Amino acid sequence: MRNTRSPTTASSCSRSWSISEDSLRRYVNFASERCIQELLAASESCSRAGAGGGGDGWKVLTFENGVEISKRRSSSLHVFRSRWLLRSVSPQQFIAVANAIDAAKQWDPDLVEAKHIRDLNDNLSIIGLRFGDASKPLFKKREFIVYERRETLDDGTLVVAVASLPKEIAAGLQPKNSNAIRGLLLQSGWVVEKLEDDSCMVTYVVQLDPAGWLPKCFVNRLNTKLVMIIENLKKLAQACPLDRGM
Repeated sequence: MRNTRSPTTASSCSRSWSISEDSLRRYVNFASERCIQELLAASESCSRAGAGGGGDGWKVLTFENGVEISKRRSSSLHVFRSRWLLRSVSPQQFIAVANAIDAAKQWDPDLVEAKHIRDLNDNLSIIGLRFGDASKPLFKKREFIVYERRETLDDGTLVVAVASLPKEIAAGLQPKNSNAIRGLLLQSGWVVEKLEDDSCMVTYVVQLDPAGWLPKCFVNRLNTKLVMIIENLKKLAQACPLDRGM
């Protein structure tokens, strides 16, 4: 009796951490499209505010040396936005480092593994990020599964959305590592607009812990640091403009 029931139990456990290809595609396509639209709305709002229009709930925290930092309340949490004028950095240069892996290295330098899991289509990928023992408490010995979606608009504006998947979906993709996986770390992304003289305007938006599980004071403090990663990404783009692929 034990021999006949044991495989059934094992199979049931395995299925509890599985996800169908159709379910994965439906979720990621919907979530990434929503993220893309929110990124564009945040960028357009910033442009209107700069031209004297309304800020759509965004409150400017600081504006210095061509960099604007602002935040907007979303439910009980805040979304942070930074807008950077990057002179002598082309959109093609910057977009090469505007990706999940290079951004994750800025979130926490103890990124011990970054791997491509699968492509859902030409512009939408699933990526695994694993952090080590020396990471900050939020990342320490944790793995996050994120999607990365890249879009080019008719006017040449480039948009990249990066967000972590819920645990039940992420664990279905990596069932062997399900205990180390944390879901819904953040939602983030870039809008990169071409300017004259091979320069660009970059709007970066980040919301850490969108599910609201962590203490608010901790989340908002870390958000203010994450929103500043553009400075390091700019240096990375300038350091190797010819070697980085799109």
